[in-house]
Amino acid sequence: MIQKTELEIDALGSTPSEHGVTFRVWAPNAKSVSVVGSFNQWDVSKDVMTPGANGVWGCSCKNAKVGDQYRYSISTNESTFTRIDPYAREVTNSVGNAIIHDIRFDWSGDDFILPKPSELVIYELHVGTFNDEAGVEDQGTFKSVSARLPHLKKLGVNAVQIMPIGQFEGARSWGYNPSHIFSVETMYGGPLGLKQFIRRMHQEGIAVILDVVYNHLGPGDLDLWRFDGWSENGRGGIYFYNDQRSHTPWGETRPDYGRGEVRRYILDNVRMWFEEYHIDGLRFDCTQFIRSVDGSNGQNIPEGWSLLQEVNRLIADRFPGKITIAEDLQNNKWLTRGPSVGGAGFSSQWDGMFVHPIRSAVITPDDTNRSLRAIADAILYRYNNDAFDRVIYSESHDEVANGSARVPQEINPSDPKGWYAKKRSTLAAALVFTSPGIPMLFQGQEFLEGGWFRDSVPVDWERSLEFKGIIRLYRDLIKLRLNRDGFVRGLTGQFVQLYHLHDERKLIAFHRWDKGSRGDDVVVVANFLHLPQENYVIGFPAEGEWQLRFNSDAAAYSGDFDDFQSTGIIAEQGGCDGLPWHSAISIAPYSVLIFSQPK
Repeated sequence: MIQKTELEIDALGSTPSEHGVTFRVWAPNAKSVSVVGSFNQWDVSKDVMTPGANGVWGCSCKNAKVGDQYRYSISTNESTFTRIDPYAREVTNSVGNAIIHDIRFDWSGDDFILPKPSELVIYELHVGTFNDEAGVEDQGTFKSVSARLPHLKKLGVNAVQIMPIGQFEGARSWGYNPSHIFSVETMYGGPLGLKQFIRRMHQEGIAVILDVVYNHLGPGDLDLWRFDGWSENGRGGIYFYNDQRSHTPWGETRPDYGRGEVRRYILDNVRMWFEEYHIDGLRFDCTQFIRSVDGSNGQNIPEGWSLLQEVNRLIADRFPGKITIAEDLQNNKWLTRGPSVGGAGFSSQWDGMFVHPIRSAVITPDDTNRSLRAIADAILYRYNNDAFDRVIYSESHDEVANGSARVPQEINPSDPKGWYAKKRSTLAAALVFTSPGIPMLFQGQEFLEGGWFRDSVPVDWERSLEFKGIIRLYRDLIKLRLNRDGFVRGLTGQFVQLYHLHDERKLIAFHRWDKGSRGDDVVVVANFLHLPQENYVIGFPAEGEWQLRFNSDAAAYSGDFDDFQSTGIIAEQGGCDGLPWHSAISIAPYSVLIFSQPK
């Protein structure tokens, strides 16, 4: 545990008050430091900072005020240069100036409470492309995202996860190249735009989860690089490792997790998102490169692991009810175990054990090559004894880029809007919403967005008109997953039994439940064959009437779907699949049926 120091008592950065503005910056190797800005004509001699403990310099400027621009002028024995404040809440741009920012905002009435993990449906989006069409007001900003709120509300999601919005190099980016982690990207609307966006989302009952990047910084437009002039081995100086641990796939810019001031920098950033922005959760990018040198389960960085524990302990203690999600994809069960037993303490993690076999199953052209055992393992897998310690999906920003495309495009590159693309992409989606886990979809997935994700190509909203039926399918799945009508509570429960797997016929059936009763038990049947299956007998966990709650082949979803099976069934006595009752069902090609009993 890092010992408390003066750094943990006094805020770094610029702090406005009725008497002016106080500035504090950590620069332990500087010979002298001054604040230069629009309030002192950028004169290095006017506001000279005083050195204090632990390499922190400070001063108060009576003439400075909110909205003024500034930088730090740092002198060493060799040179003098200026740097942007590492704690700047606002900048003109990634290579411009810091702006004195008033963090106050009217949050009155914002009493939003994040739904429990079992009642969460996440919609991942990229602010810059989500609503960036020509003619859209404030296109590619928080305001333009808010303009699509009616769509998100009608779809039924109750959380949006936005890709990183820290100030980055240039005008276009995925966001995983943060230049200033305390500043909100100016092109998106800056800090005020983000606060207004979050308040608006909360008013409509939608949580906001933010993607954050602490495994590396930059590498471009990075004023933290050799911030106070010092470095070793040709590397980055006080904020970074200066040995082989600095190396990441994105540059030599891994923060030094063992240095107390750098740990505080990250912890202060975490606190800021919850305290100043009312964020509901954080998704941590590539945690494997925080806890290890090469992103594997070897070459550990112990102080990186302890930082993850400290972050999660901080959030659990000071911001209870919030969610933290790790992207690790290394099958590390310790990420979602508590720090008290040596785990990192995340609420949940992205599940590569689900997305890869499910995508493979629906993308594979030949039915005979579909592995039902791999599908079954994906449905049943959990990292620890909690169904919701994983986030499951068939599309994410990573899975639809970097050499891969959207699922419909991968299924049929020559016809990504055709029958095969629609049937098998919605088959994957139905498994996302019926398997144990927190379901997530990626922007445009609900109307068969094609191609692959690029930060320069906006979502094609014309498809939302063309594929209204597919949107309805997603809406119905989300409604069922959240049990909004009260007869499929099992989809929010911990328990699953995959009791039928016929590899030759490519059909599986599984039972979901919470307590186990009418209105709770749910049976899901999935056909991975290109042919219909008629009068197919499977087991059921209870006798009597089972009503059909969802049929992915319903004609309401697409004009070329057949509505092949549209009625419920009666389960009769007689053992089948290890269950005491059975019934015959009929199911269309590449389709999913969801049954539950009337209350």
